[in-house]
Amino acid sequence: MQPRRRFTIALPGGRALALGENTIVMGVVNMTPDSFSDGGVLVDPAKAVDAGVQMVEQGAGIIDIGGESTRPGASPIDDAEEQRRVIPVIEALARRVEVPISIDTYKASTADAALAAGASIVNDISGLRYEPELADVVARRGAAIILMHTRGRSRDMYEQASYGDVVAEVLDELRESMSFATAAGIAKGSTLVDPGLGFAKEAPHSFEALARLDEFGELGCPLVVGPSRKSFLARARGGTVPATSRDWATAAAVTAAVLAGAHVVRVHAVSEMVQVARVADEIRRYHRVDS
Repeated sequence: MQPRRRFTIALPGGRALALGENTIVMGVVNMTPDSFSDGGVLVDPAKAVDAGVQMVEQGAGIIDIGGESTRPGASPIDDAEEQRRVIPVIEALARRVEVPISIDTYKASTADAALAAGASIVNDISGLRYEPELADVVARRGAAIILMHTRGRSRDMYEQASYGDVVAEVLDELRESMSFATAAGIAKGSTLVDPGLGFAKEAPHSFEALARLDEFGELGCPLVVGPSRKSFLARARGGTVPATSRDWATAAAVTAAVLAGAHVVRVHAVSEMVQVARVADEIRRYHRVDS
């Protein structure tokens, strides 16, 4: 276990997000009727806002709002529909919570509207590969960006889940995304990276990426990890388990991620995972590094 590097991420409006002392829990609010994790229970904007507020009360340090399902096999939606779902929720949450709001999108127009509505972080599953113009929006708005690794689109991502060395290849592809972000004017100090567990990765790939998470520290950016309720966790039991029954498995993955150096964990069950992250943080504090 290595010491976790500390970062200060610049946000719009002169705000900043301190990372490294304690793990930040990012609470997920899915505004999608076909969400894999909760069956679309938060498609009603009022319920979604209340859920976001409750997550903050439970200890979430970031709220991530998504309007399009990106689960394997999901169909895309257009910009207008995505914005219809998420913008009212972001506007309302921005008035009620102090923590940063993240917009989970790869679309430039949605990101622009969300940042204008009160979001300060863009969580891009494509690592700027789907809509490269998204980088210009983030740079112009002075927002932070999470560059996640994936390959292909939701409908065919598993067809591209072929690796010789999954960590080495994901690192190389994240470096490409980081270089594109820098060229567009996004400061490295505003960039976080996510290895994309479950995205264009079979279960063994995700487990290996999680087991070797410390190697992603060489990118020199804060590390976001999102194992929550994903199908690769169910495969560890040798069978199928409904997404809402995977929180115990998620807790194990969150613990491993924190001990390996994750700065942010993206989860659905905030109250429970805050407890998990806090205990893992305490374990980190008592770890002695040999001189």
